[in-house]
Amino acid sequence: MALKPGKLIAVIGDEDTCIGFLLGGIGEVNKSRATNFMVVDKNTSIAEIEDTFRGFLKRNDIGIVLINQNVAEMIRHIIDSHVLPIPAVLEIPSKDCPYDPSKDSVLRRAKGMYTGDDFK
Repeated sequence: MALKPGKLIAVIGDEDTCIGFLLGGIGEVNKSRATNFMVVDKNTSIAEIEDTFRGFLKRNDIGIVLINQNVAEMIRHIIDSHVLPIPAVLEIPSKDCPYDPSKDSVLRRAKGMYTGDDFK
């Protein structure tokens, strides 16, 4: 029986976030020279972020997409429309923007699934 290849973690974020994850060993360049990360700076257009995010969602080798929450806000309409469990989209803080749980689409969906009575 052949083993299935593992899934990659993709990152979309500021330079410090991407460098931190790359130093942690998540960097990958596939056969078609596509990377699993995108550095977003002040010159990055929203269209570029959208295209990269959609590309990560379509790749079958990516299991998790980590995205800085401030970048996620720029493409919120696309993130909210993604409902599949894989790849999972997780919003993370950046050093300049603290994490705000009220903006996180995954947490909002989870709150809608449960009521206070479920935990009694």
